Amino acid sequence: MTMTELSTLLGWCTVINFGLLSIIALCLFALRDWVKGIHSSLYGIPGDQLDAIYFNYMANYKLLIFIFNLVPWIALQIMA
Repeated sequence: MTMTELSTLLGWCTVINFGLLSIIALCLFALRDWVKGIHSSLYGIPGDQLDAIYFNYMANYKLLIFIFNLVPWIALQIMA
């Protein structure tokens, strides 16, 4: 795999992951009561704790996108 192909791969991975993060955020915002009801009944977690869990999940997901997709892509762009 060439550096150009790897750079393209990481760029698209970043775009796709941020798109997924945006869709998740929109769903949690627009369908909050429905999503909370499902997760609360599945896992037995009170609804007031789910907001913190959702926020923690999205923050960790964003951090992983930065570490494994965006930063390597930026490094490859600097190297090129």
